[in-house]
Amino acid sequence: MEAGYLGVGSMGQPMASKLLDGGHNLTILDTNPAAMQPLLDRQARQATTPKALADSCEIVFVSLPTLNAFRAVVFGDNGLLQGTRMKILVNTCTVGAKFLREVEVAMNAKGVAIVDAPISGGPSGAWAGTLSVMVSGDPAAVAAVRPLLSLWGPTLTIAGDKVGAAQVMKLTNNILFAINLVASSEAFVMGTKGGVDPEALYAAISVGTGNNAALEKVFPRSIFTRDFNFGAALHILMKDVDLALEQGEELGVPMWLCQTARLMYRHAIMADSANADISTMVRFVEKNAGYDMPKTR
Repeated sequence: MEAGYLGVGSMGQPMASKLLDGGHNLTILDTNPAAMQPLLDRQARQATTPKALADSCEIVFVSLPTLNAFRAVVFGDNGLLQGTRMKILVNTCTVGAKFLREVEVAMNAKGVAIVDAPISGGPSGAWAGTLSVMVSGDPAAVAAVRPLLSLWGPTLTIAGDKVGAAQVMKLTNNILFAINLVASSEAFVMGTKGGVDPEALYAAISVGTGNNAALEKVFPRSIFTRDFNFGAALHILMKDVDLALEQGEELGVPMWLCQTARLMYRHAIMADSANADISTMVRFVEKNAGYDMPKTR
């Protein structure tokens, strides 16, 4: 099956690679030539514009880091909307239901179906093929792309027939992750400054009631090593927090703890940079605690 992939960065590259592993022909596009090269080396083809991608592929996947980038490739000059062959647009980004509904209206007018398919699991999960895929959209379109989505991981959850339902599911997941990362950072700085070995803390908590995905995934790989290179930027996670707050406000749900988490991420970005890795949240807590956790791995 001929597929197009727009955005082959830290998440898109391994996800596109899985499509090649599945035997699918692939045409790709990214603003970074270096990101495309590993896929081009595997015989993927390169499109020159989003329109060219939508002119040559019936199914186009999009993995982009920001709403502005997504908006540009859809509505901009030589955008996907101007393509002639695309029949299904698969969104893997966390962009919120409101924005995706805007894209859906424009695409439907051109006869293009939207499949909303945000993912969870991070870059390591993308390379390992263990992502959790959350899906919503027209059942026929979902059925058409399901074999491709299944190449990304063993867990595919249908959120509903309505485009945007998977966004709500993904934001629910991401806000829990964001809050848990802040809470785990504070807890581990407190515990280790109090004299407990961080590995002993991890051994106890990872099988206790305080365990969470942020602790399991981020701490062993990026914090205990003091490498701070989990592979996701603070500004991306803060974007997801903002979208979750917007969703909660639209639905009339109080989001008090989410607001506090957002404040923490905002201060961490101001203390370091928007592009800093999410694992540097620990360093922000450490700085304010006057204490650095030891390297243990």
